[in-house]
Amino acid sequence: MTRDSQRILILDCGSQTTQLIARRVREARVYCEVAPWGMALEDVRTFGPAGIILSGGPQSVYAEGAPRPDPGLLALNVPVLGICYGMQWMAWALGGTVARSERREYGPAEFTGAASCLLFAGMPPAQPIWMSHGDKVEALPPGFRAAGFTPNAPFAALEDPERRLFGIQFHPEVTHTVQGRELLRRFLYEACGARGGWTMASFVESACEDIRAQVGEERVLCAISGGVDSSVMALLIHRAIGDHLDLLFIDHGLLRKDEARLVQDRFARKFQLKLKAVDASDRFFSALKGLSDPEEKRKAVGRTFIEVFEEEARALGRVRFLAQGTIYPDRIESAAVSGAAQVIKSHHNVGGLPERMAMEVVEPLRDLFKDEVRAVGRLLGLEAAFVKRQPFPGPGLAVRILGEVRREDVAILQEADHVFLEEIKAAGLYDRAAQAFAVLLPVRSVGVMGDERTYDRVVALRAVTTEDYMTADWFRFDHEFLARVSSRIVNEVRGVNRVVYDVTSKPPGTIEWE
Repeated sequence: MTRDSQRILILDCGSQTTQLIARRVREARVYCEVAPWGMALEDVRTFGPAGIILSGGPQSVYAEGAPRPDPGLLALNVPVLGICYGMQWMAWALGGTVARSERREYGPAEFTGAASCLLFAGMPPAQPIWMSHGDKVEALPPGFRAAGFTPNAPFAALEDPERRLFGIQFHPEVTHTVQGRELLRRFLYEACGARGGWTMASFVESACEDIRAQVGEERVLCAISGGVDSSVMALLIHRAIGDHLDLLFIDHGLLRKDEARLVQDRFARKFQLKLKAVDASDRFFSALKGLSDPEEKRKAVGRTFIEVFEEEARALGRVRFLAQGTIYPDRIESAAVSGAAQVIKSHHNVGGLPERMAMEVVEPLRDLFKDEVRAVGRLLGLEAAFVKRQPFPGPGLAVRILGEVRREDVAILQEADHVFLEEIKAAGLYDRAAQAFAVLLPVRSVGVMGDERTYDRVVALRAVTTEDYMTADWFRFDHEFLARVSSRIVNEVRGVNRVVYDVTSKPPGTIEWE
């Protein structure tokens, strides 16, 4: 891929926020890639980074199996920034001492940085940061000096200016660290000499080159779900290879209300792309029958998708490539980037294809965050209203119906979800809530309607605000709005007599319930 030669290598030591580091680097218009902490030194040299960032991680440097990158990384004459565990490993590897902290720091703290340090020059001396550590650097390695402290960590930042090695105990990638973006920008531009030439326009150009290089004159089968990710993926691949792209819309019966019709109208009529629509809902409901565990449901949907794709691919003739709309958060939550992070939930389009399926995967969006995908969509001509559309899970309503999934439950949830989103749009709140949806719970509650006793289902409403979908906070609707939505759902959706609102942030919860 043709890119600015100045790129950053991020080595993942197991942090759940490693992808946020990549996001911040790209926001600074510098290209970066994430690789496992165990990347061979020769491969690092081949990559030719302008700088290296070592992520945080949950382990102690002394723990068995803890990430231990090649110490040769620190002798490449390339600037290195160690974050949290990355700093601890760097200090330990170069002869410093790391010890268990008497008091674990997790959450907000006040950091005082040294103005003489390149990373903090021009910043307020005292600044709020976000900590998450149990160990701390107790003695500096030779050649290093202290560059900042907190009340609980005398070496919360350290540097070796001669070798351009820097370490910080806190997380600059999270929004809670107010000066975090500026700190990273200073590392990228001042320490690494980055020029900032990477943009979404350059991504589109290089992605098309990659797609053409991978598929040549072969045909590509692309799944369209109606969501932003698959839509942008389809338009990007079509720009690269034109009519060698075949679109396939699998209606699994688990979409939002009227979604199947809207998908076909958009791609077959508006964009004039080759689209085949298949109603496979019977097969999906059959595959989901008797399943209540969320992981089993996700895997059942993914397995059935693959089966249908195999059959449709054979019907189309020889198709060598299958396109998938995998994006970065999917891979992170499935621990597919480095294998160091903990799996949160599996994604139906992450992890490859079964060996029996004679198709290779094309994933042009696999390293993009959701906001980057939206930016690409705008460049490719998608209308603004659609580009801003909120995410929808690949398994659809199967993971918004807790317990076994039946057709009648899907019909109830479609109506409740439609009412919720309709009211959000009418109130002008759709662009303020990053994601909003209804969930059908596997419980019934007693109610009274028209002087008659009811014993019907419970719907939970969920809405969140987030920048990156890796952390999120619940959306603060006013009481009148919630009362209006609740009244409409109970009165208009047969089978529901109670509505509740979810006020859980991420973490500890995930955005989806399953």
